[in-house]
Amino acid sequence: MQNRSVRFGAAFVTASLVLAGTAFAADLGTDILVKKNYTEPAKPEWIATLGLEGRVETEFVGADTYTVRAAPIVGFRRAGTPEQFRAPRDGAGIALFETQQLKIGPNLKVRAQRKESDSSALYGLGDVDWAVEVGGFVEYWWAPWLRTRAEVRQGFGGHQGVVADLSGDFVVPVTPALTLSGGPRVSFATDKALEPYFGIDAWQSFWSGLPTYDPKGGLSSVGVGAQARYFWTPELATHVYVEYQRLMGDSADSPLVTYRGSPDQVTFGFGFTRAFTFQQFW
Repeated sequence: MQNRSVRFGAAFVTASLVLAGTAFAADLGTDILVKKNYTEPAKPEWIATLGLEGRVETEFVGADTYTVRAAPIVGFRRAGTPEQFRAPRDGAGIALFETQQLKIGPNLKVRAQRKESDSSALYGLGDVDWAVEVGGFVEYWWAPWLRTRAEVRQGFGGHQGVVADLSGDFVVPVTPALTLSGGPRVSFATDKALEPYFGIDAWQSFWSGLPTYDPKGGLSSVGVGAQARYFWTPELATHVYVEYQRLMGDSADSPLVTYRGSPDQVTFGFGFTRAFTFQQFW
């Protein structure tokens, strides 16, 4: 009787283990099948527009002599959205909120360093470091041929002030490949944004021979610009432009401008851009 109970218990344990193993194997097989058939959703694609621009511009802001410089062009947009219009003075940015007419997003612009050795007019004024301006933009299309844009940025490095650029552009597609554009520009700047470029302290006055000057913020320039852009392919485009800027207010009244430069600033530019599609990796 005891042996029969032992055999029955052993058989029960064995059967339980077999059933448990079978269930585990079934679950494991189901997990493997689910994982095998599961496909992660594709990450969104973006288009990066990269380019290079050559500029004939004044040796420094407020100068009356000219030099040639190169500058990069960077832009991003979601794949499937049309190529964005870009004016020569637009900062680099990406629209985080976008409708058919309105775009809002972060904005960045880099201002080149100003070295005393760049021009004899800067003798005694010292160097001004590179400045990185970070902020945001709002762009609104009143009609398919009329765009307005506002940028506000905080400076870091060469200047610690705040700048604001307002612009309007009439955008006229002459052919599917050629677009002409142009319109007014207005810029504002705070004291700290103007001081490194137009201010003259006592030490600089001693070495340069210019009178001391402490500029105050406000309207800093007004102007107008025009551009022609041609798409050789949907990805490759070239452009030429001219921008005129008239310094205003305390920017124009700086002794550096009145004695050694000019409030009239003209920039000519030529460049190309190439669009690249990439998949979001984060």
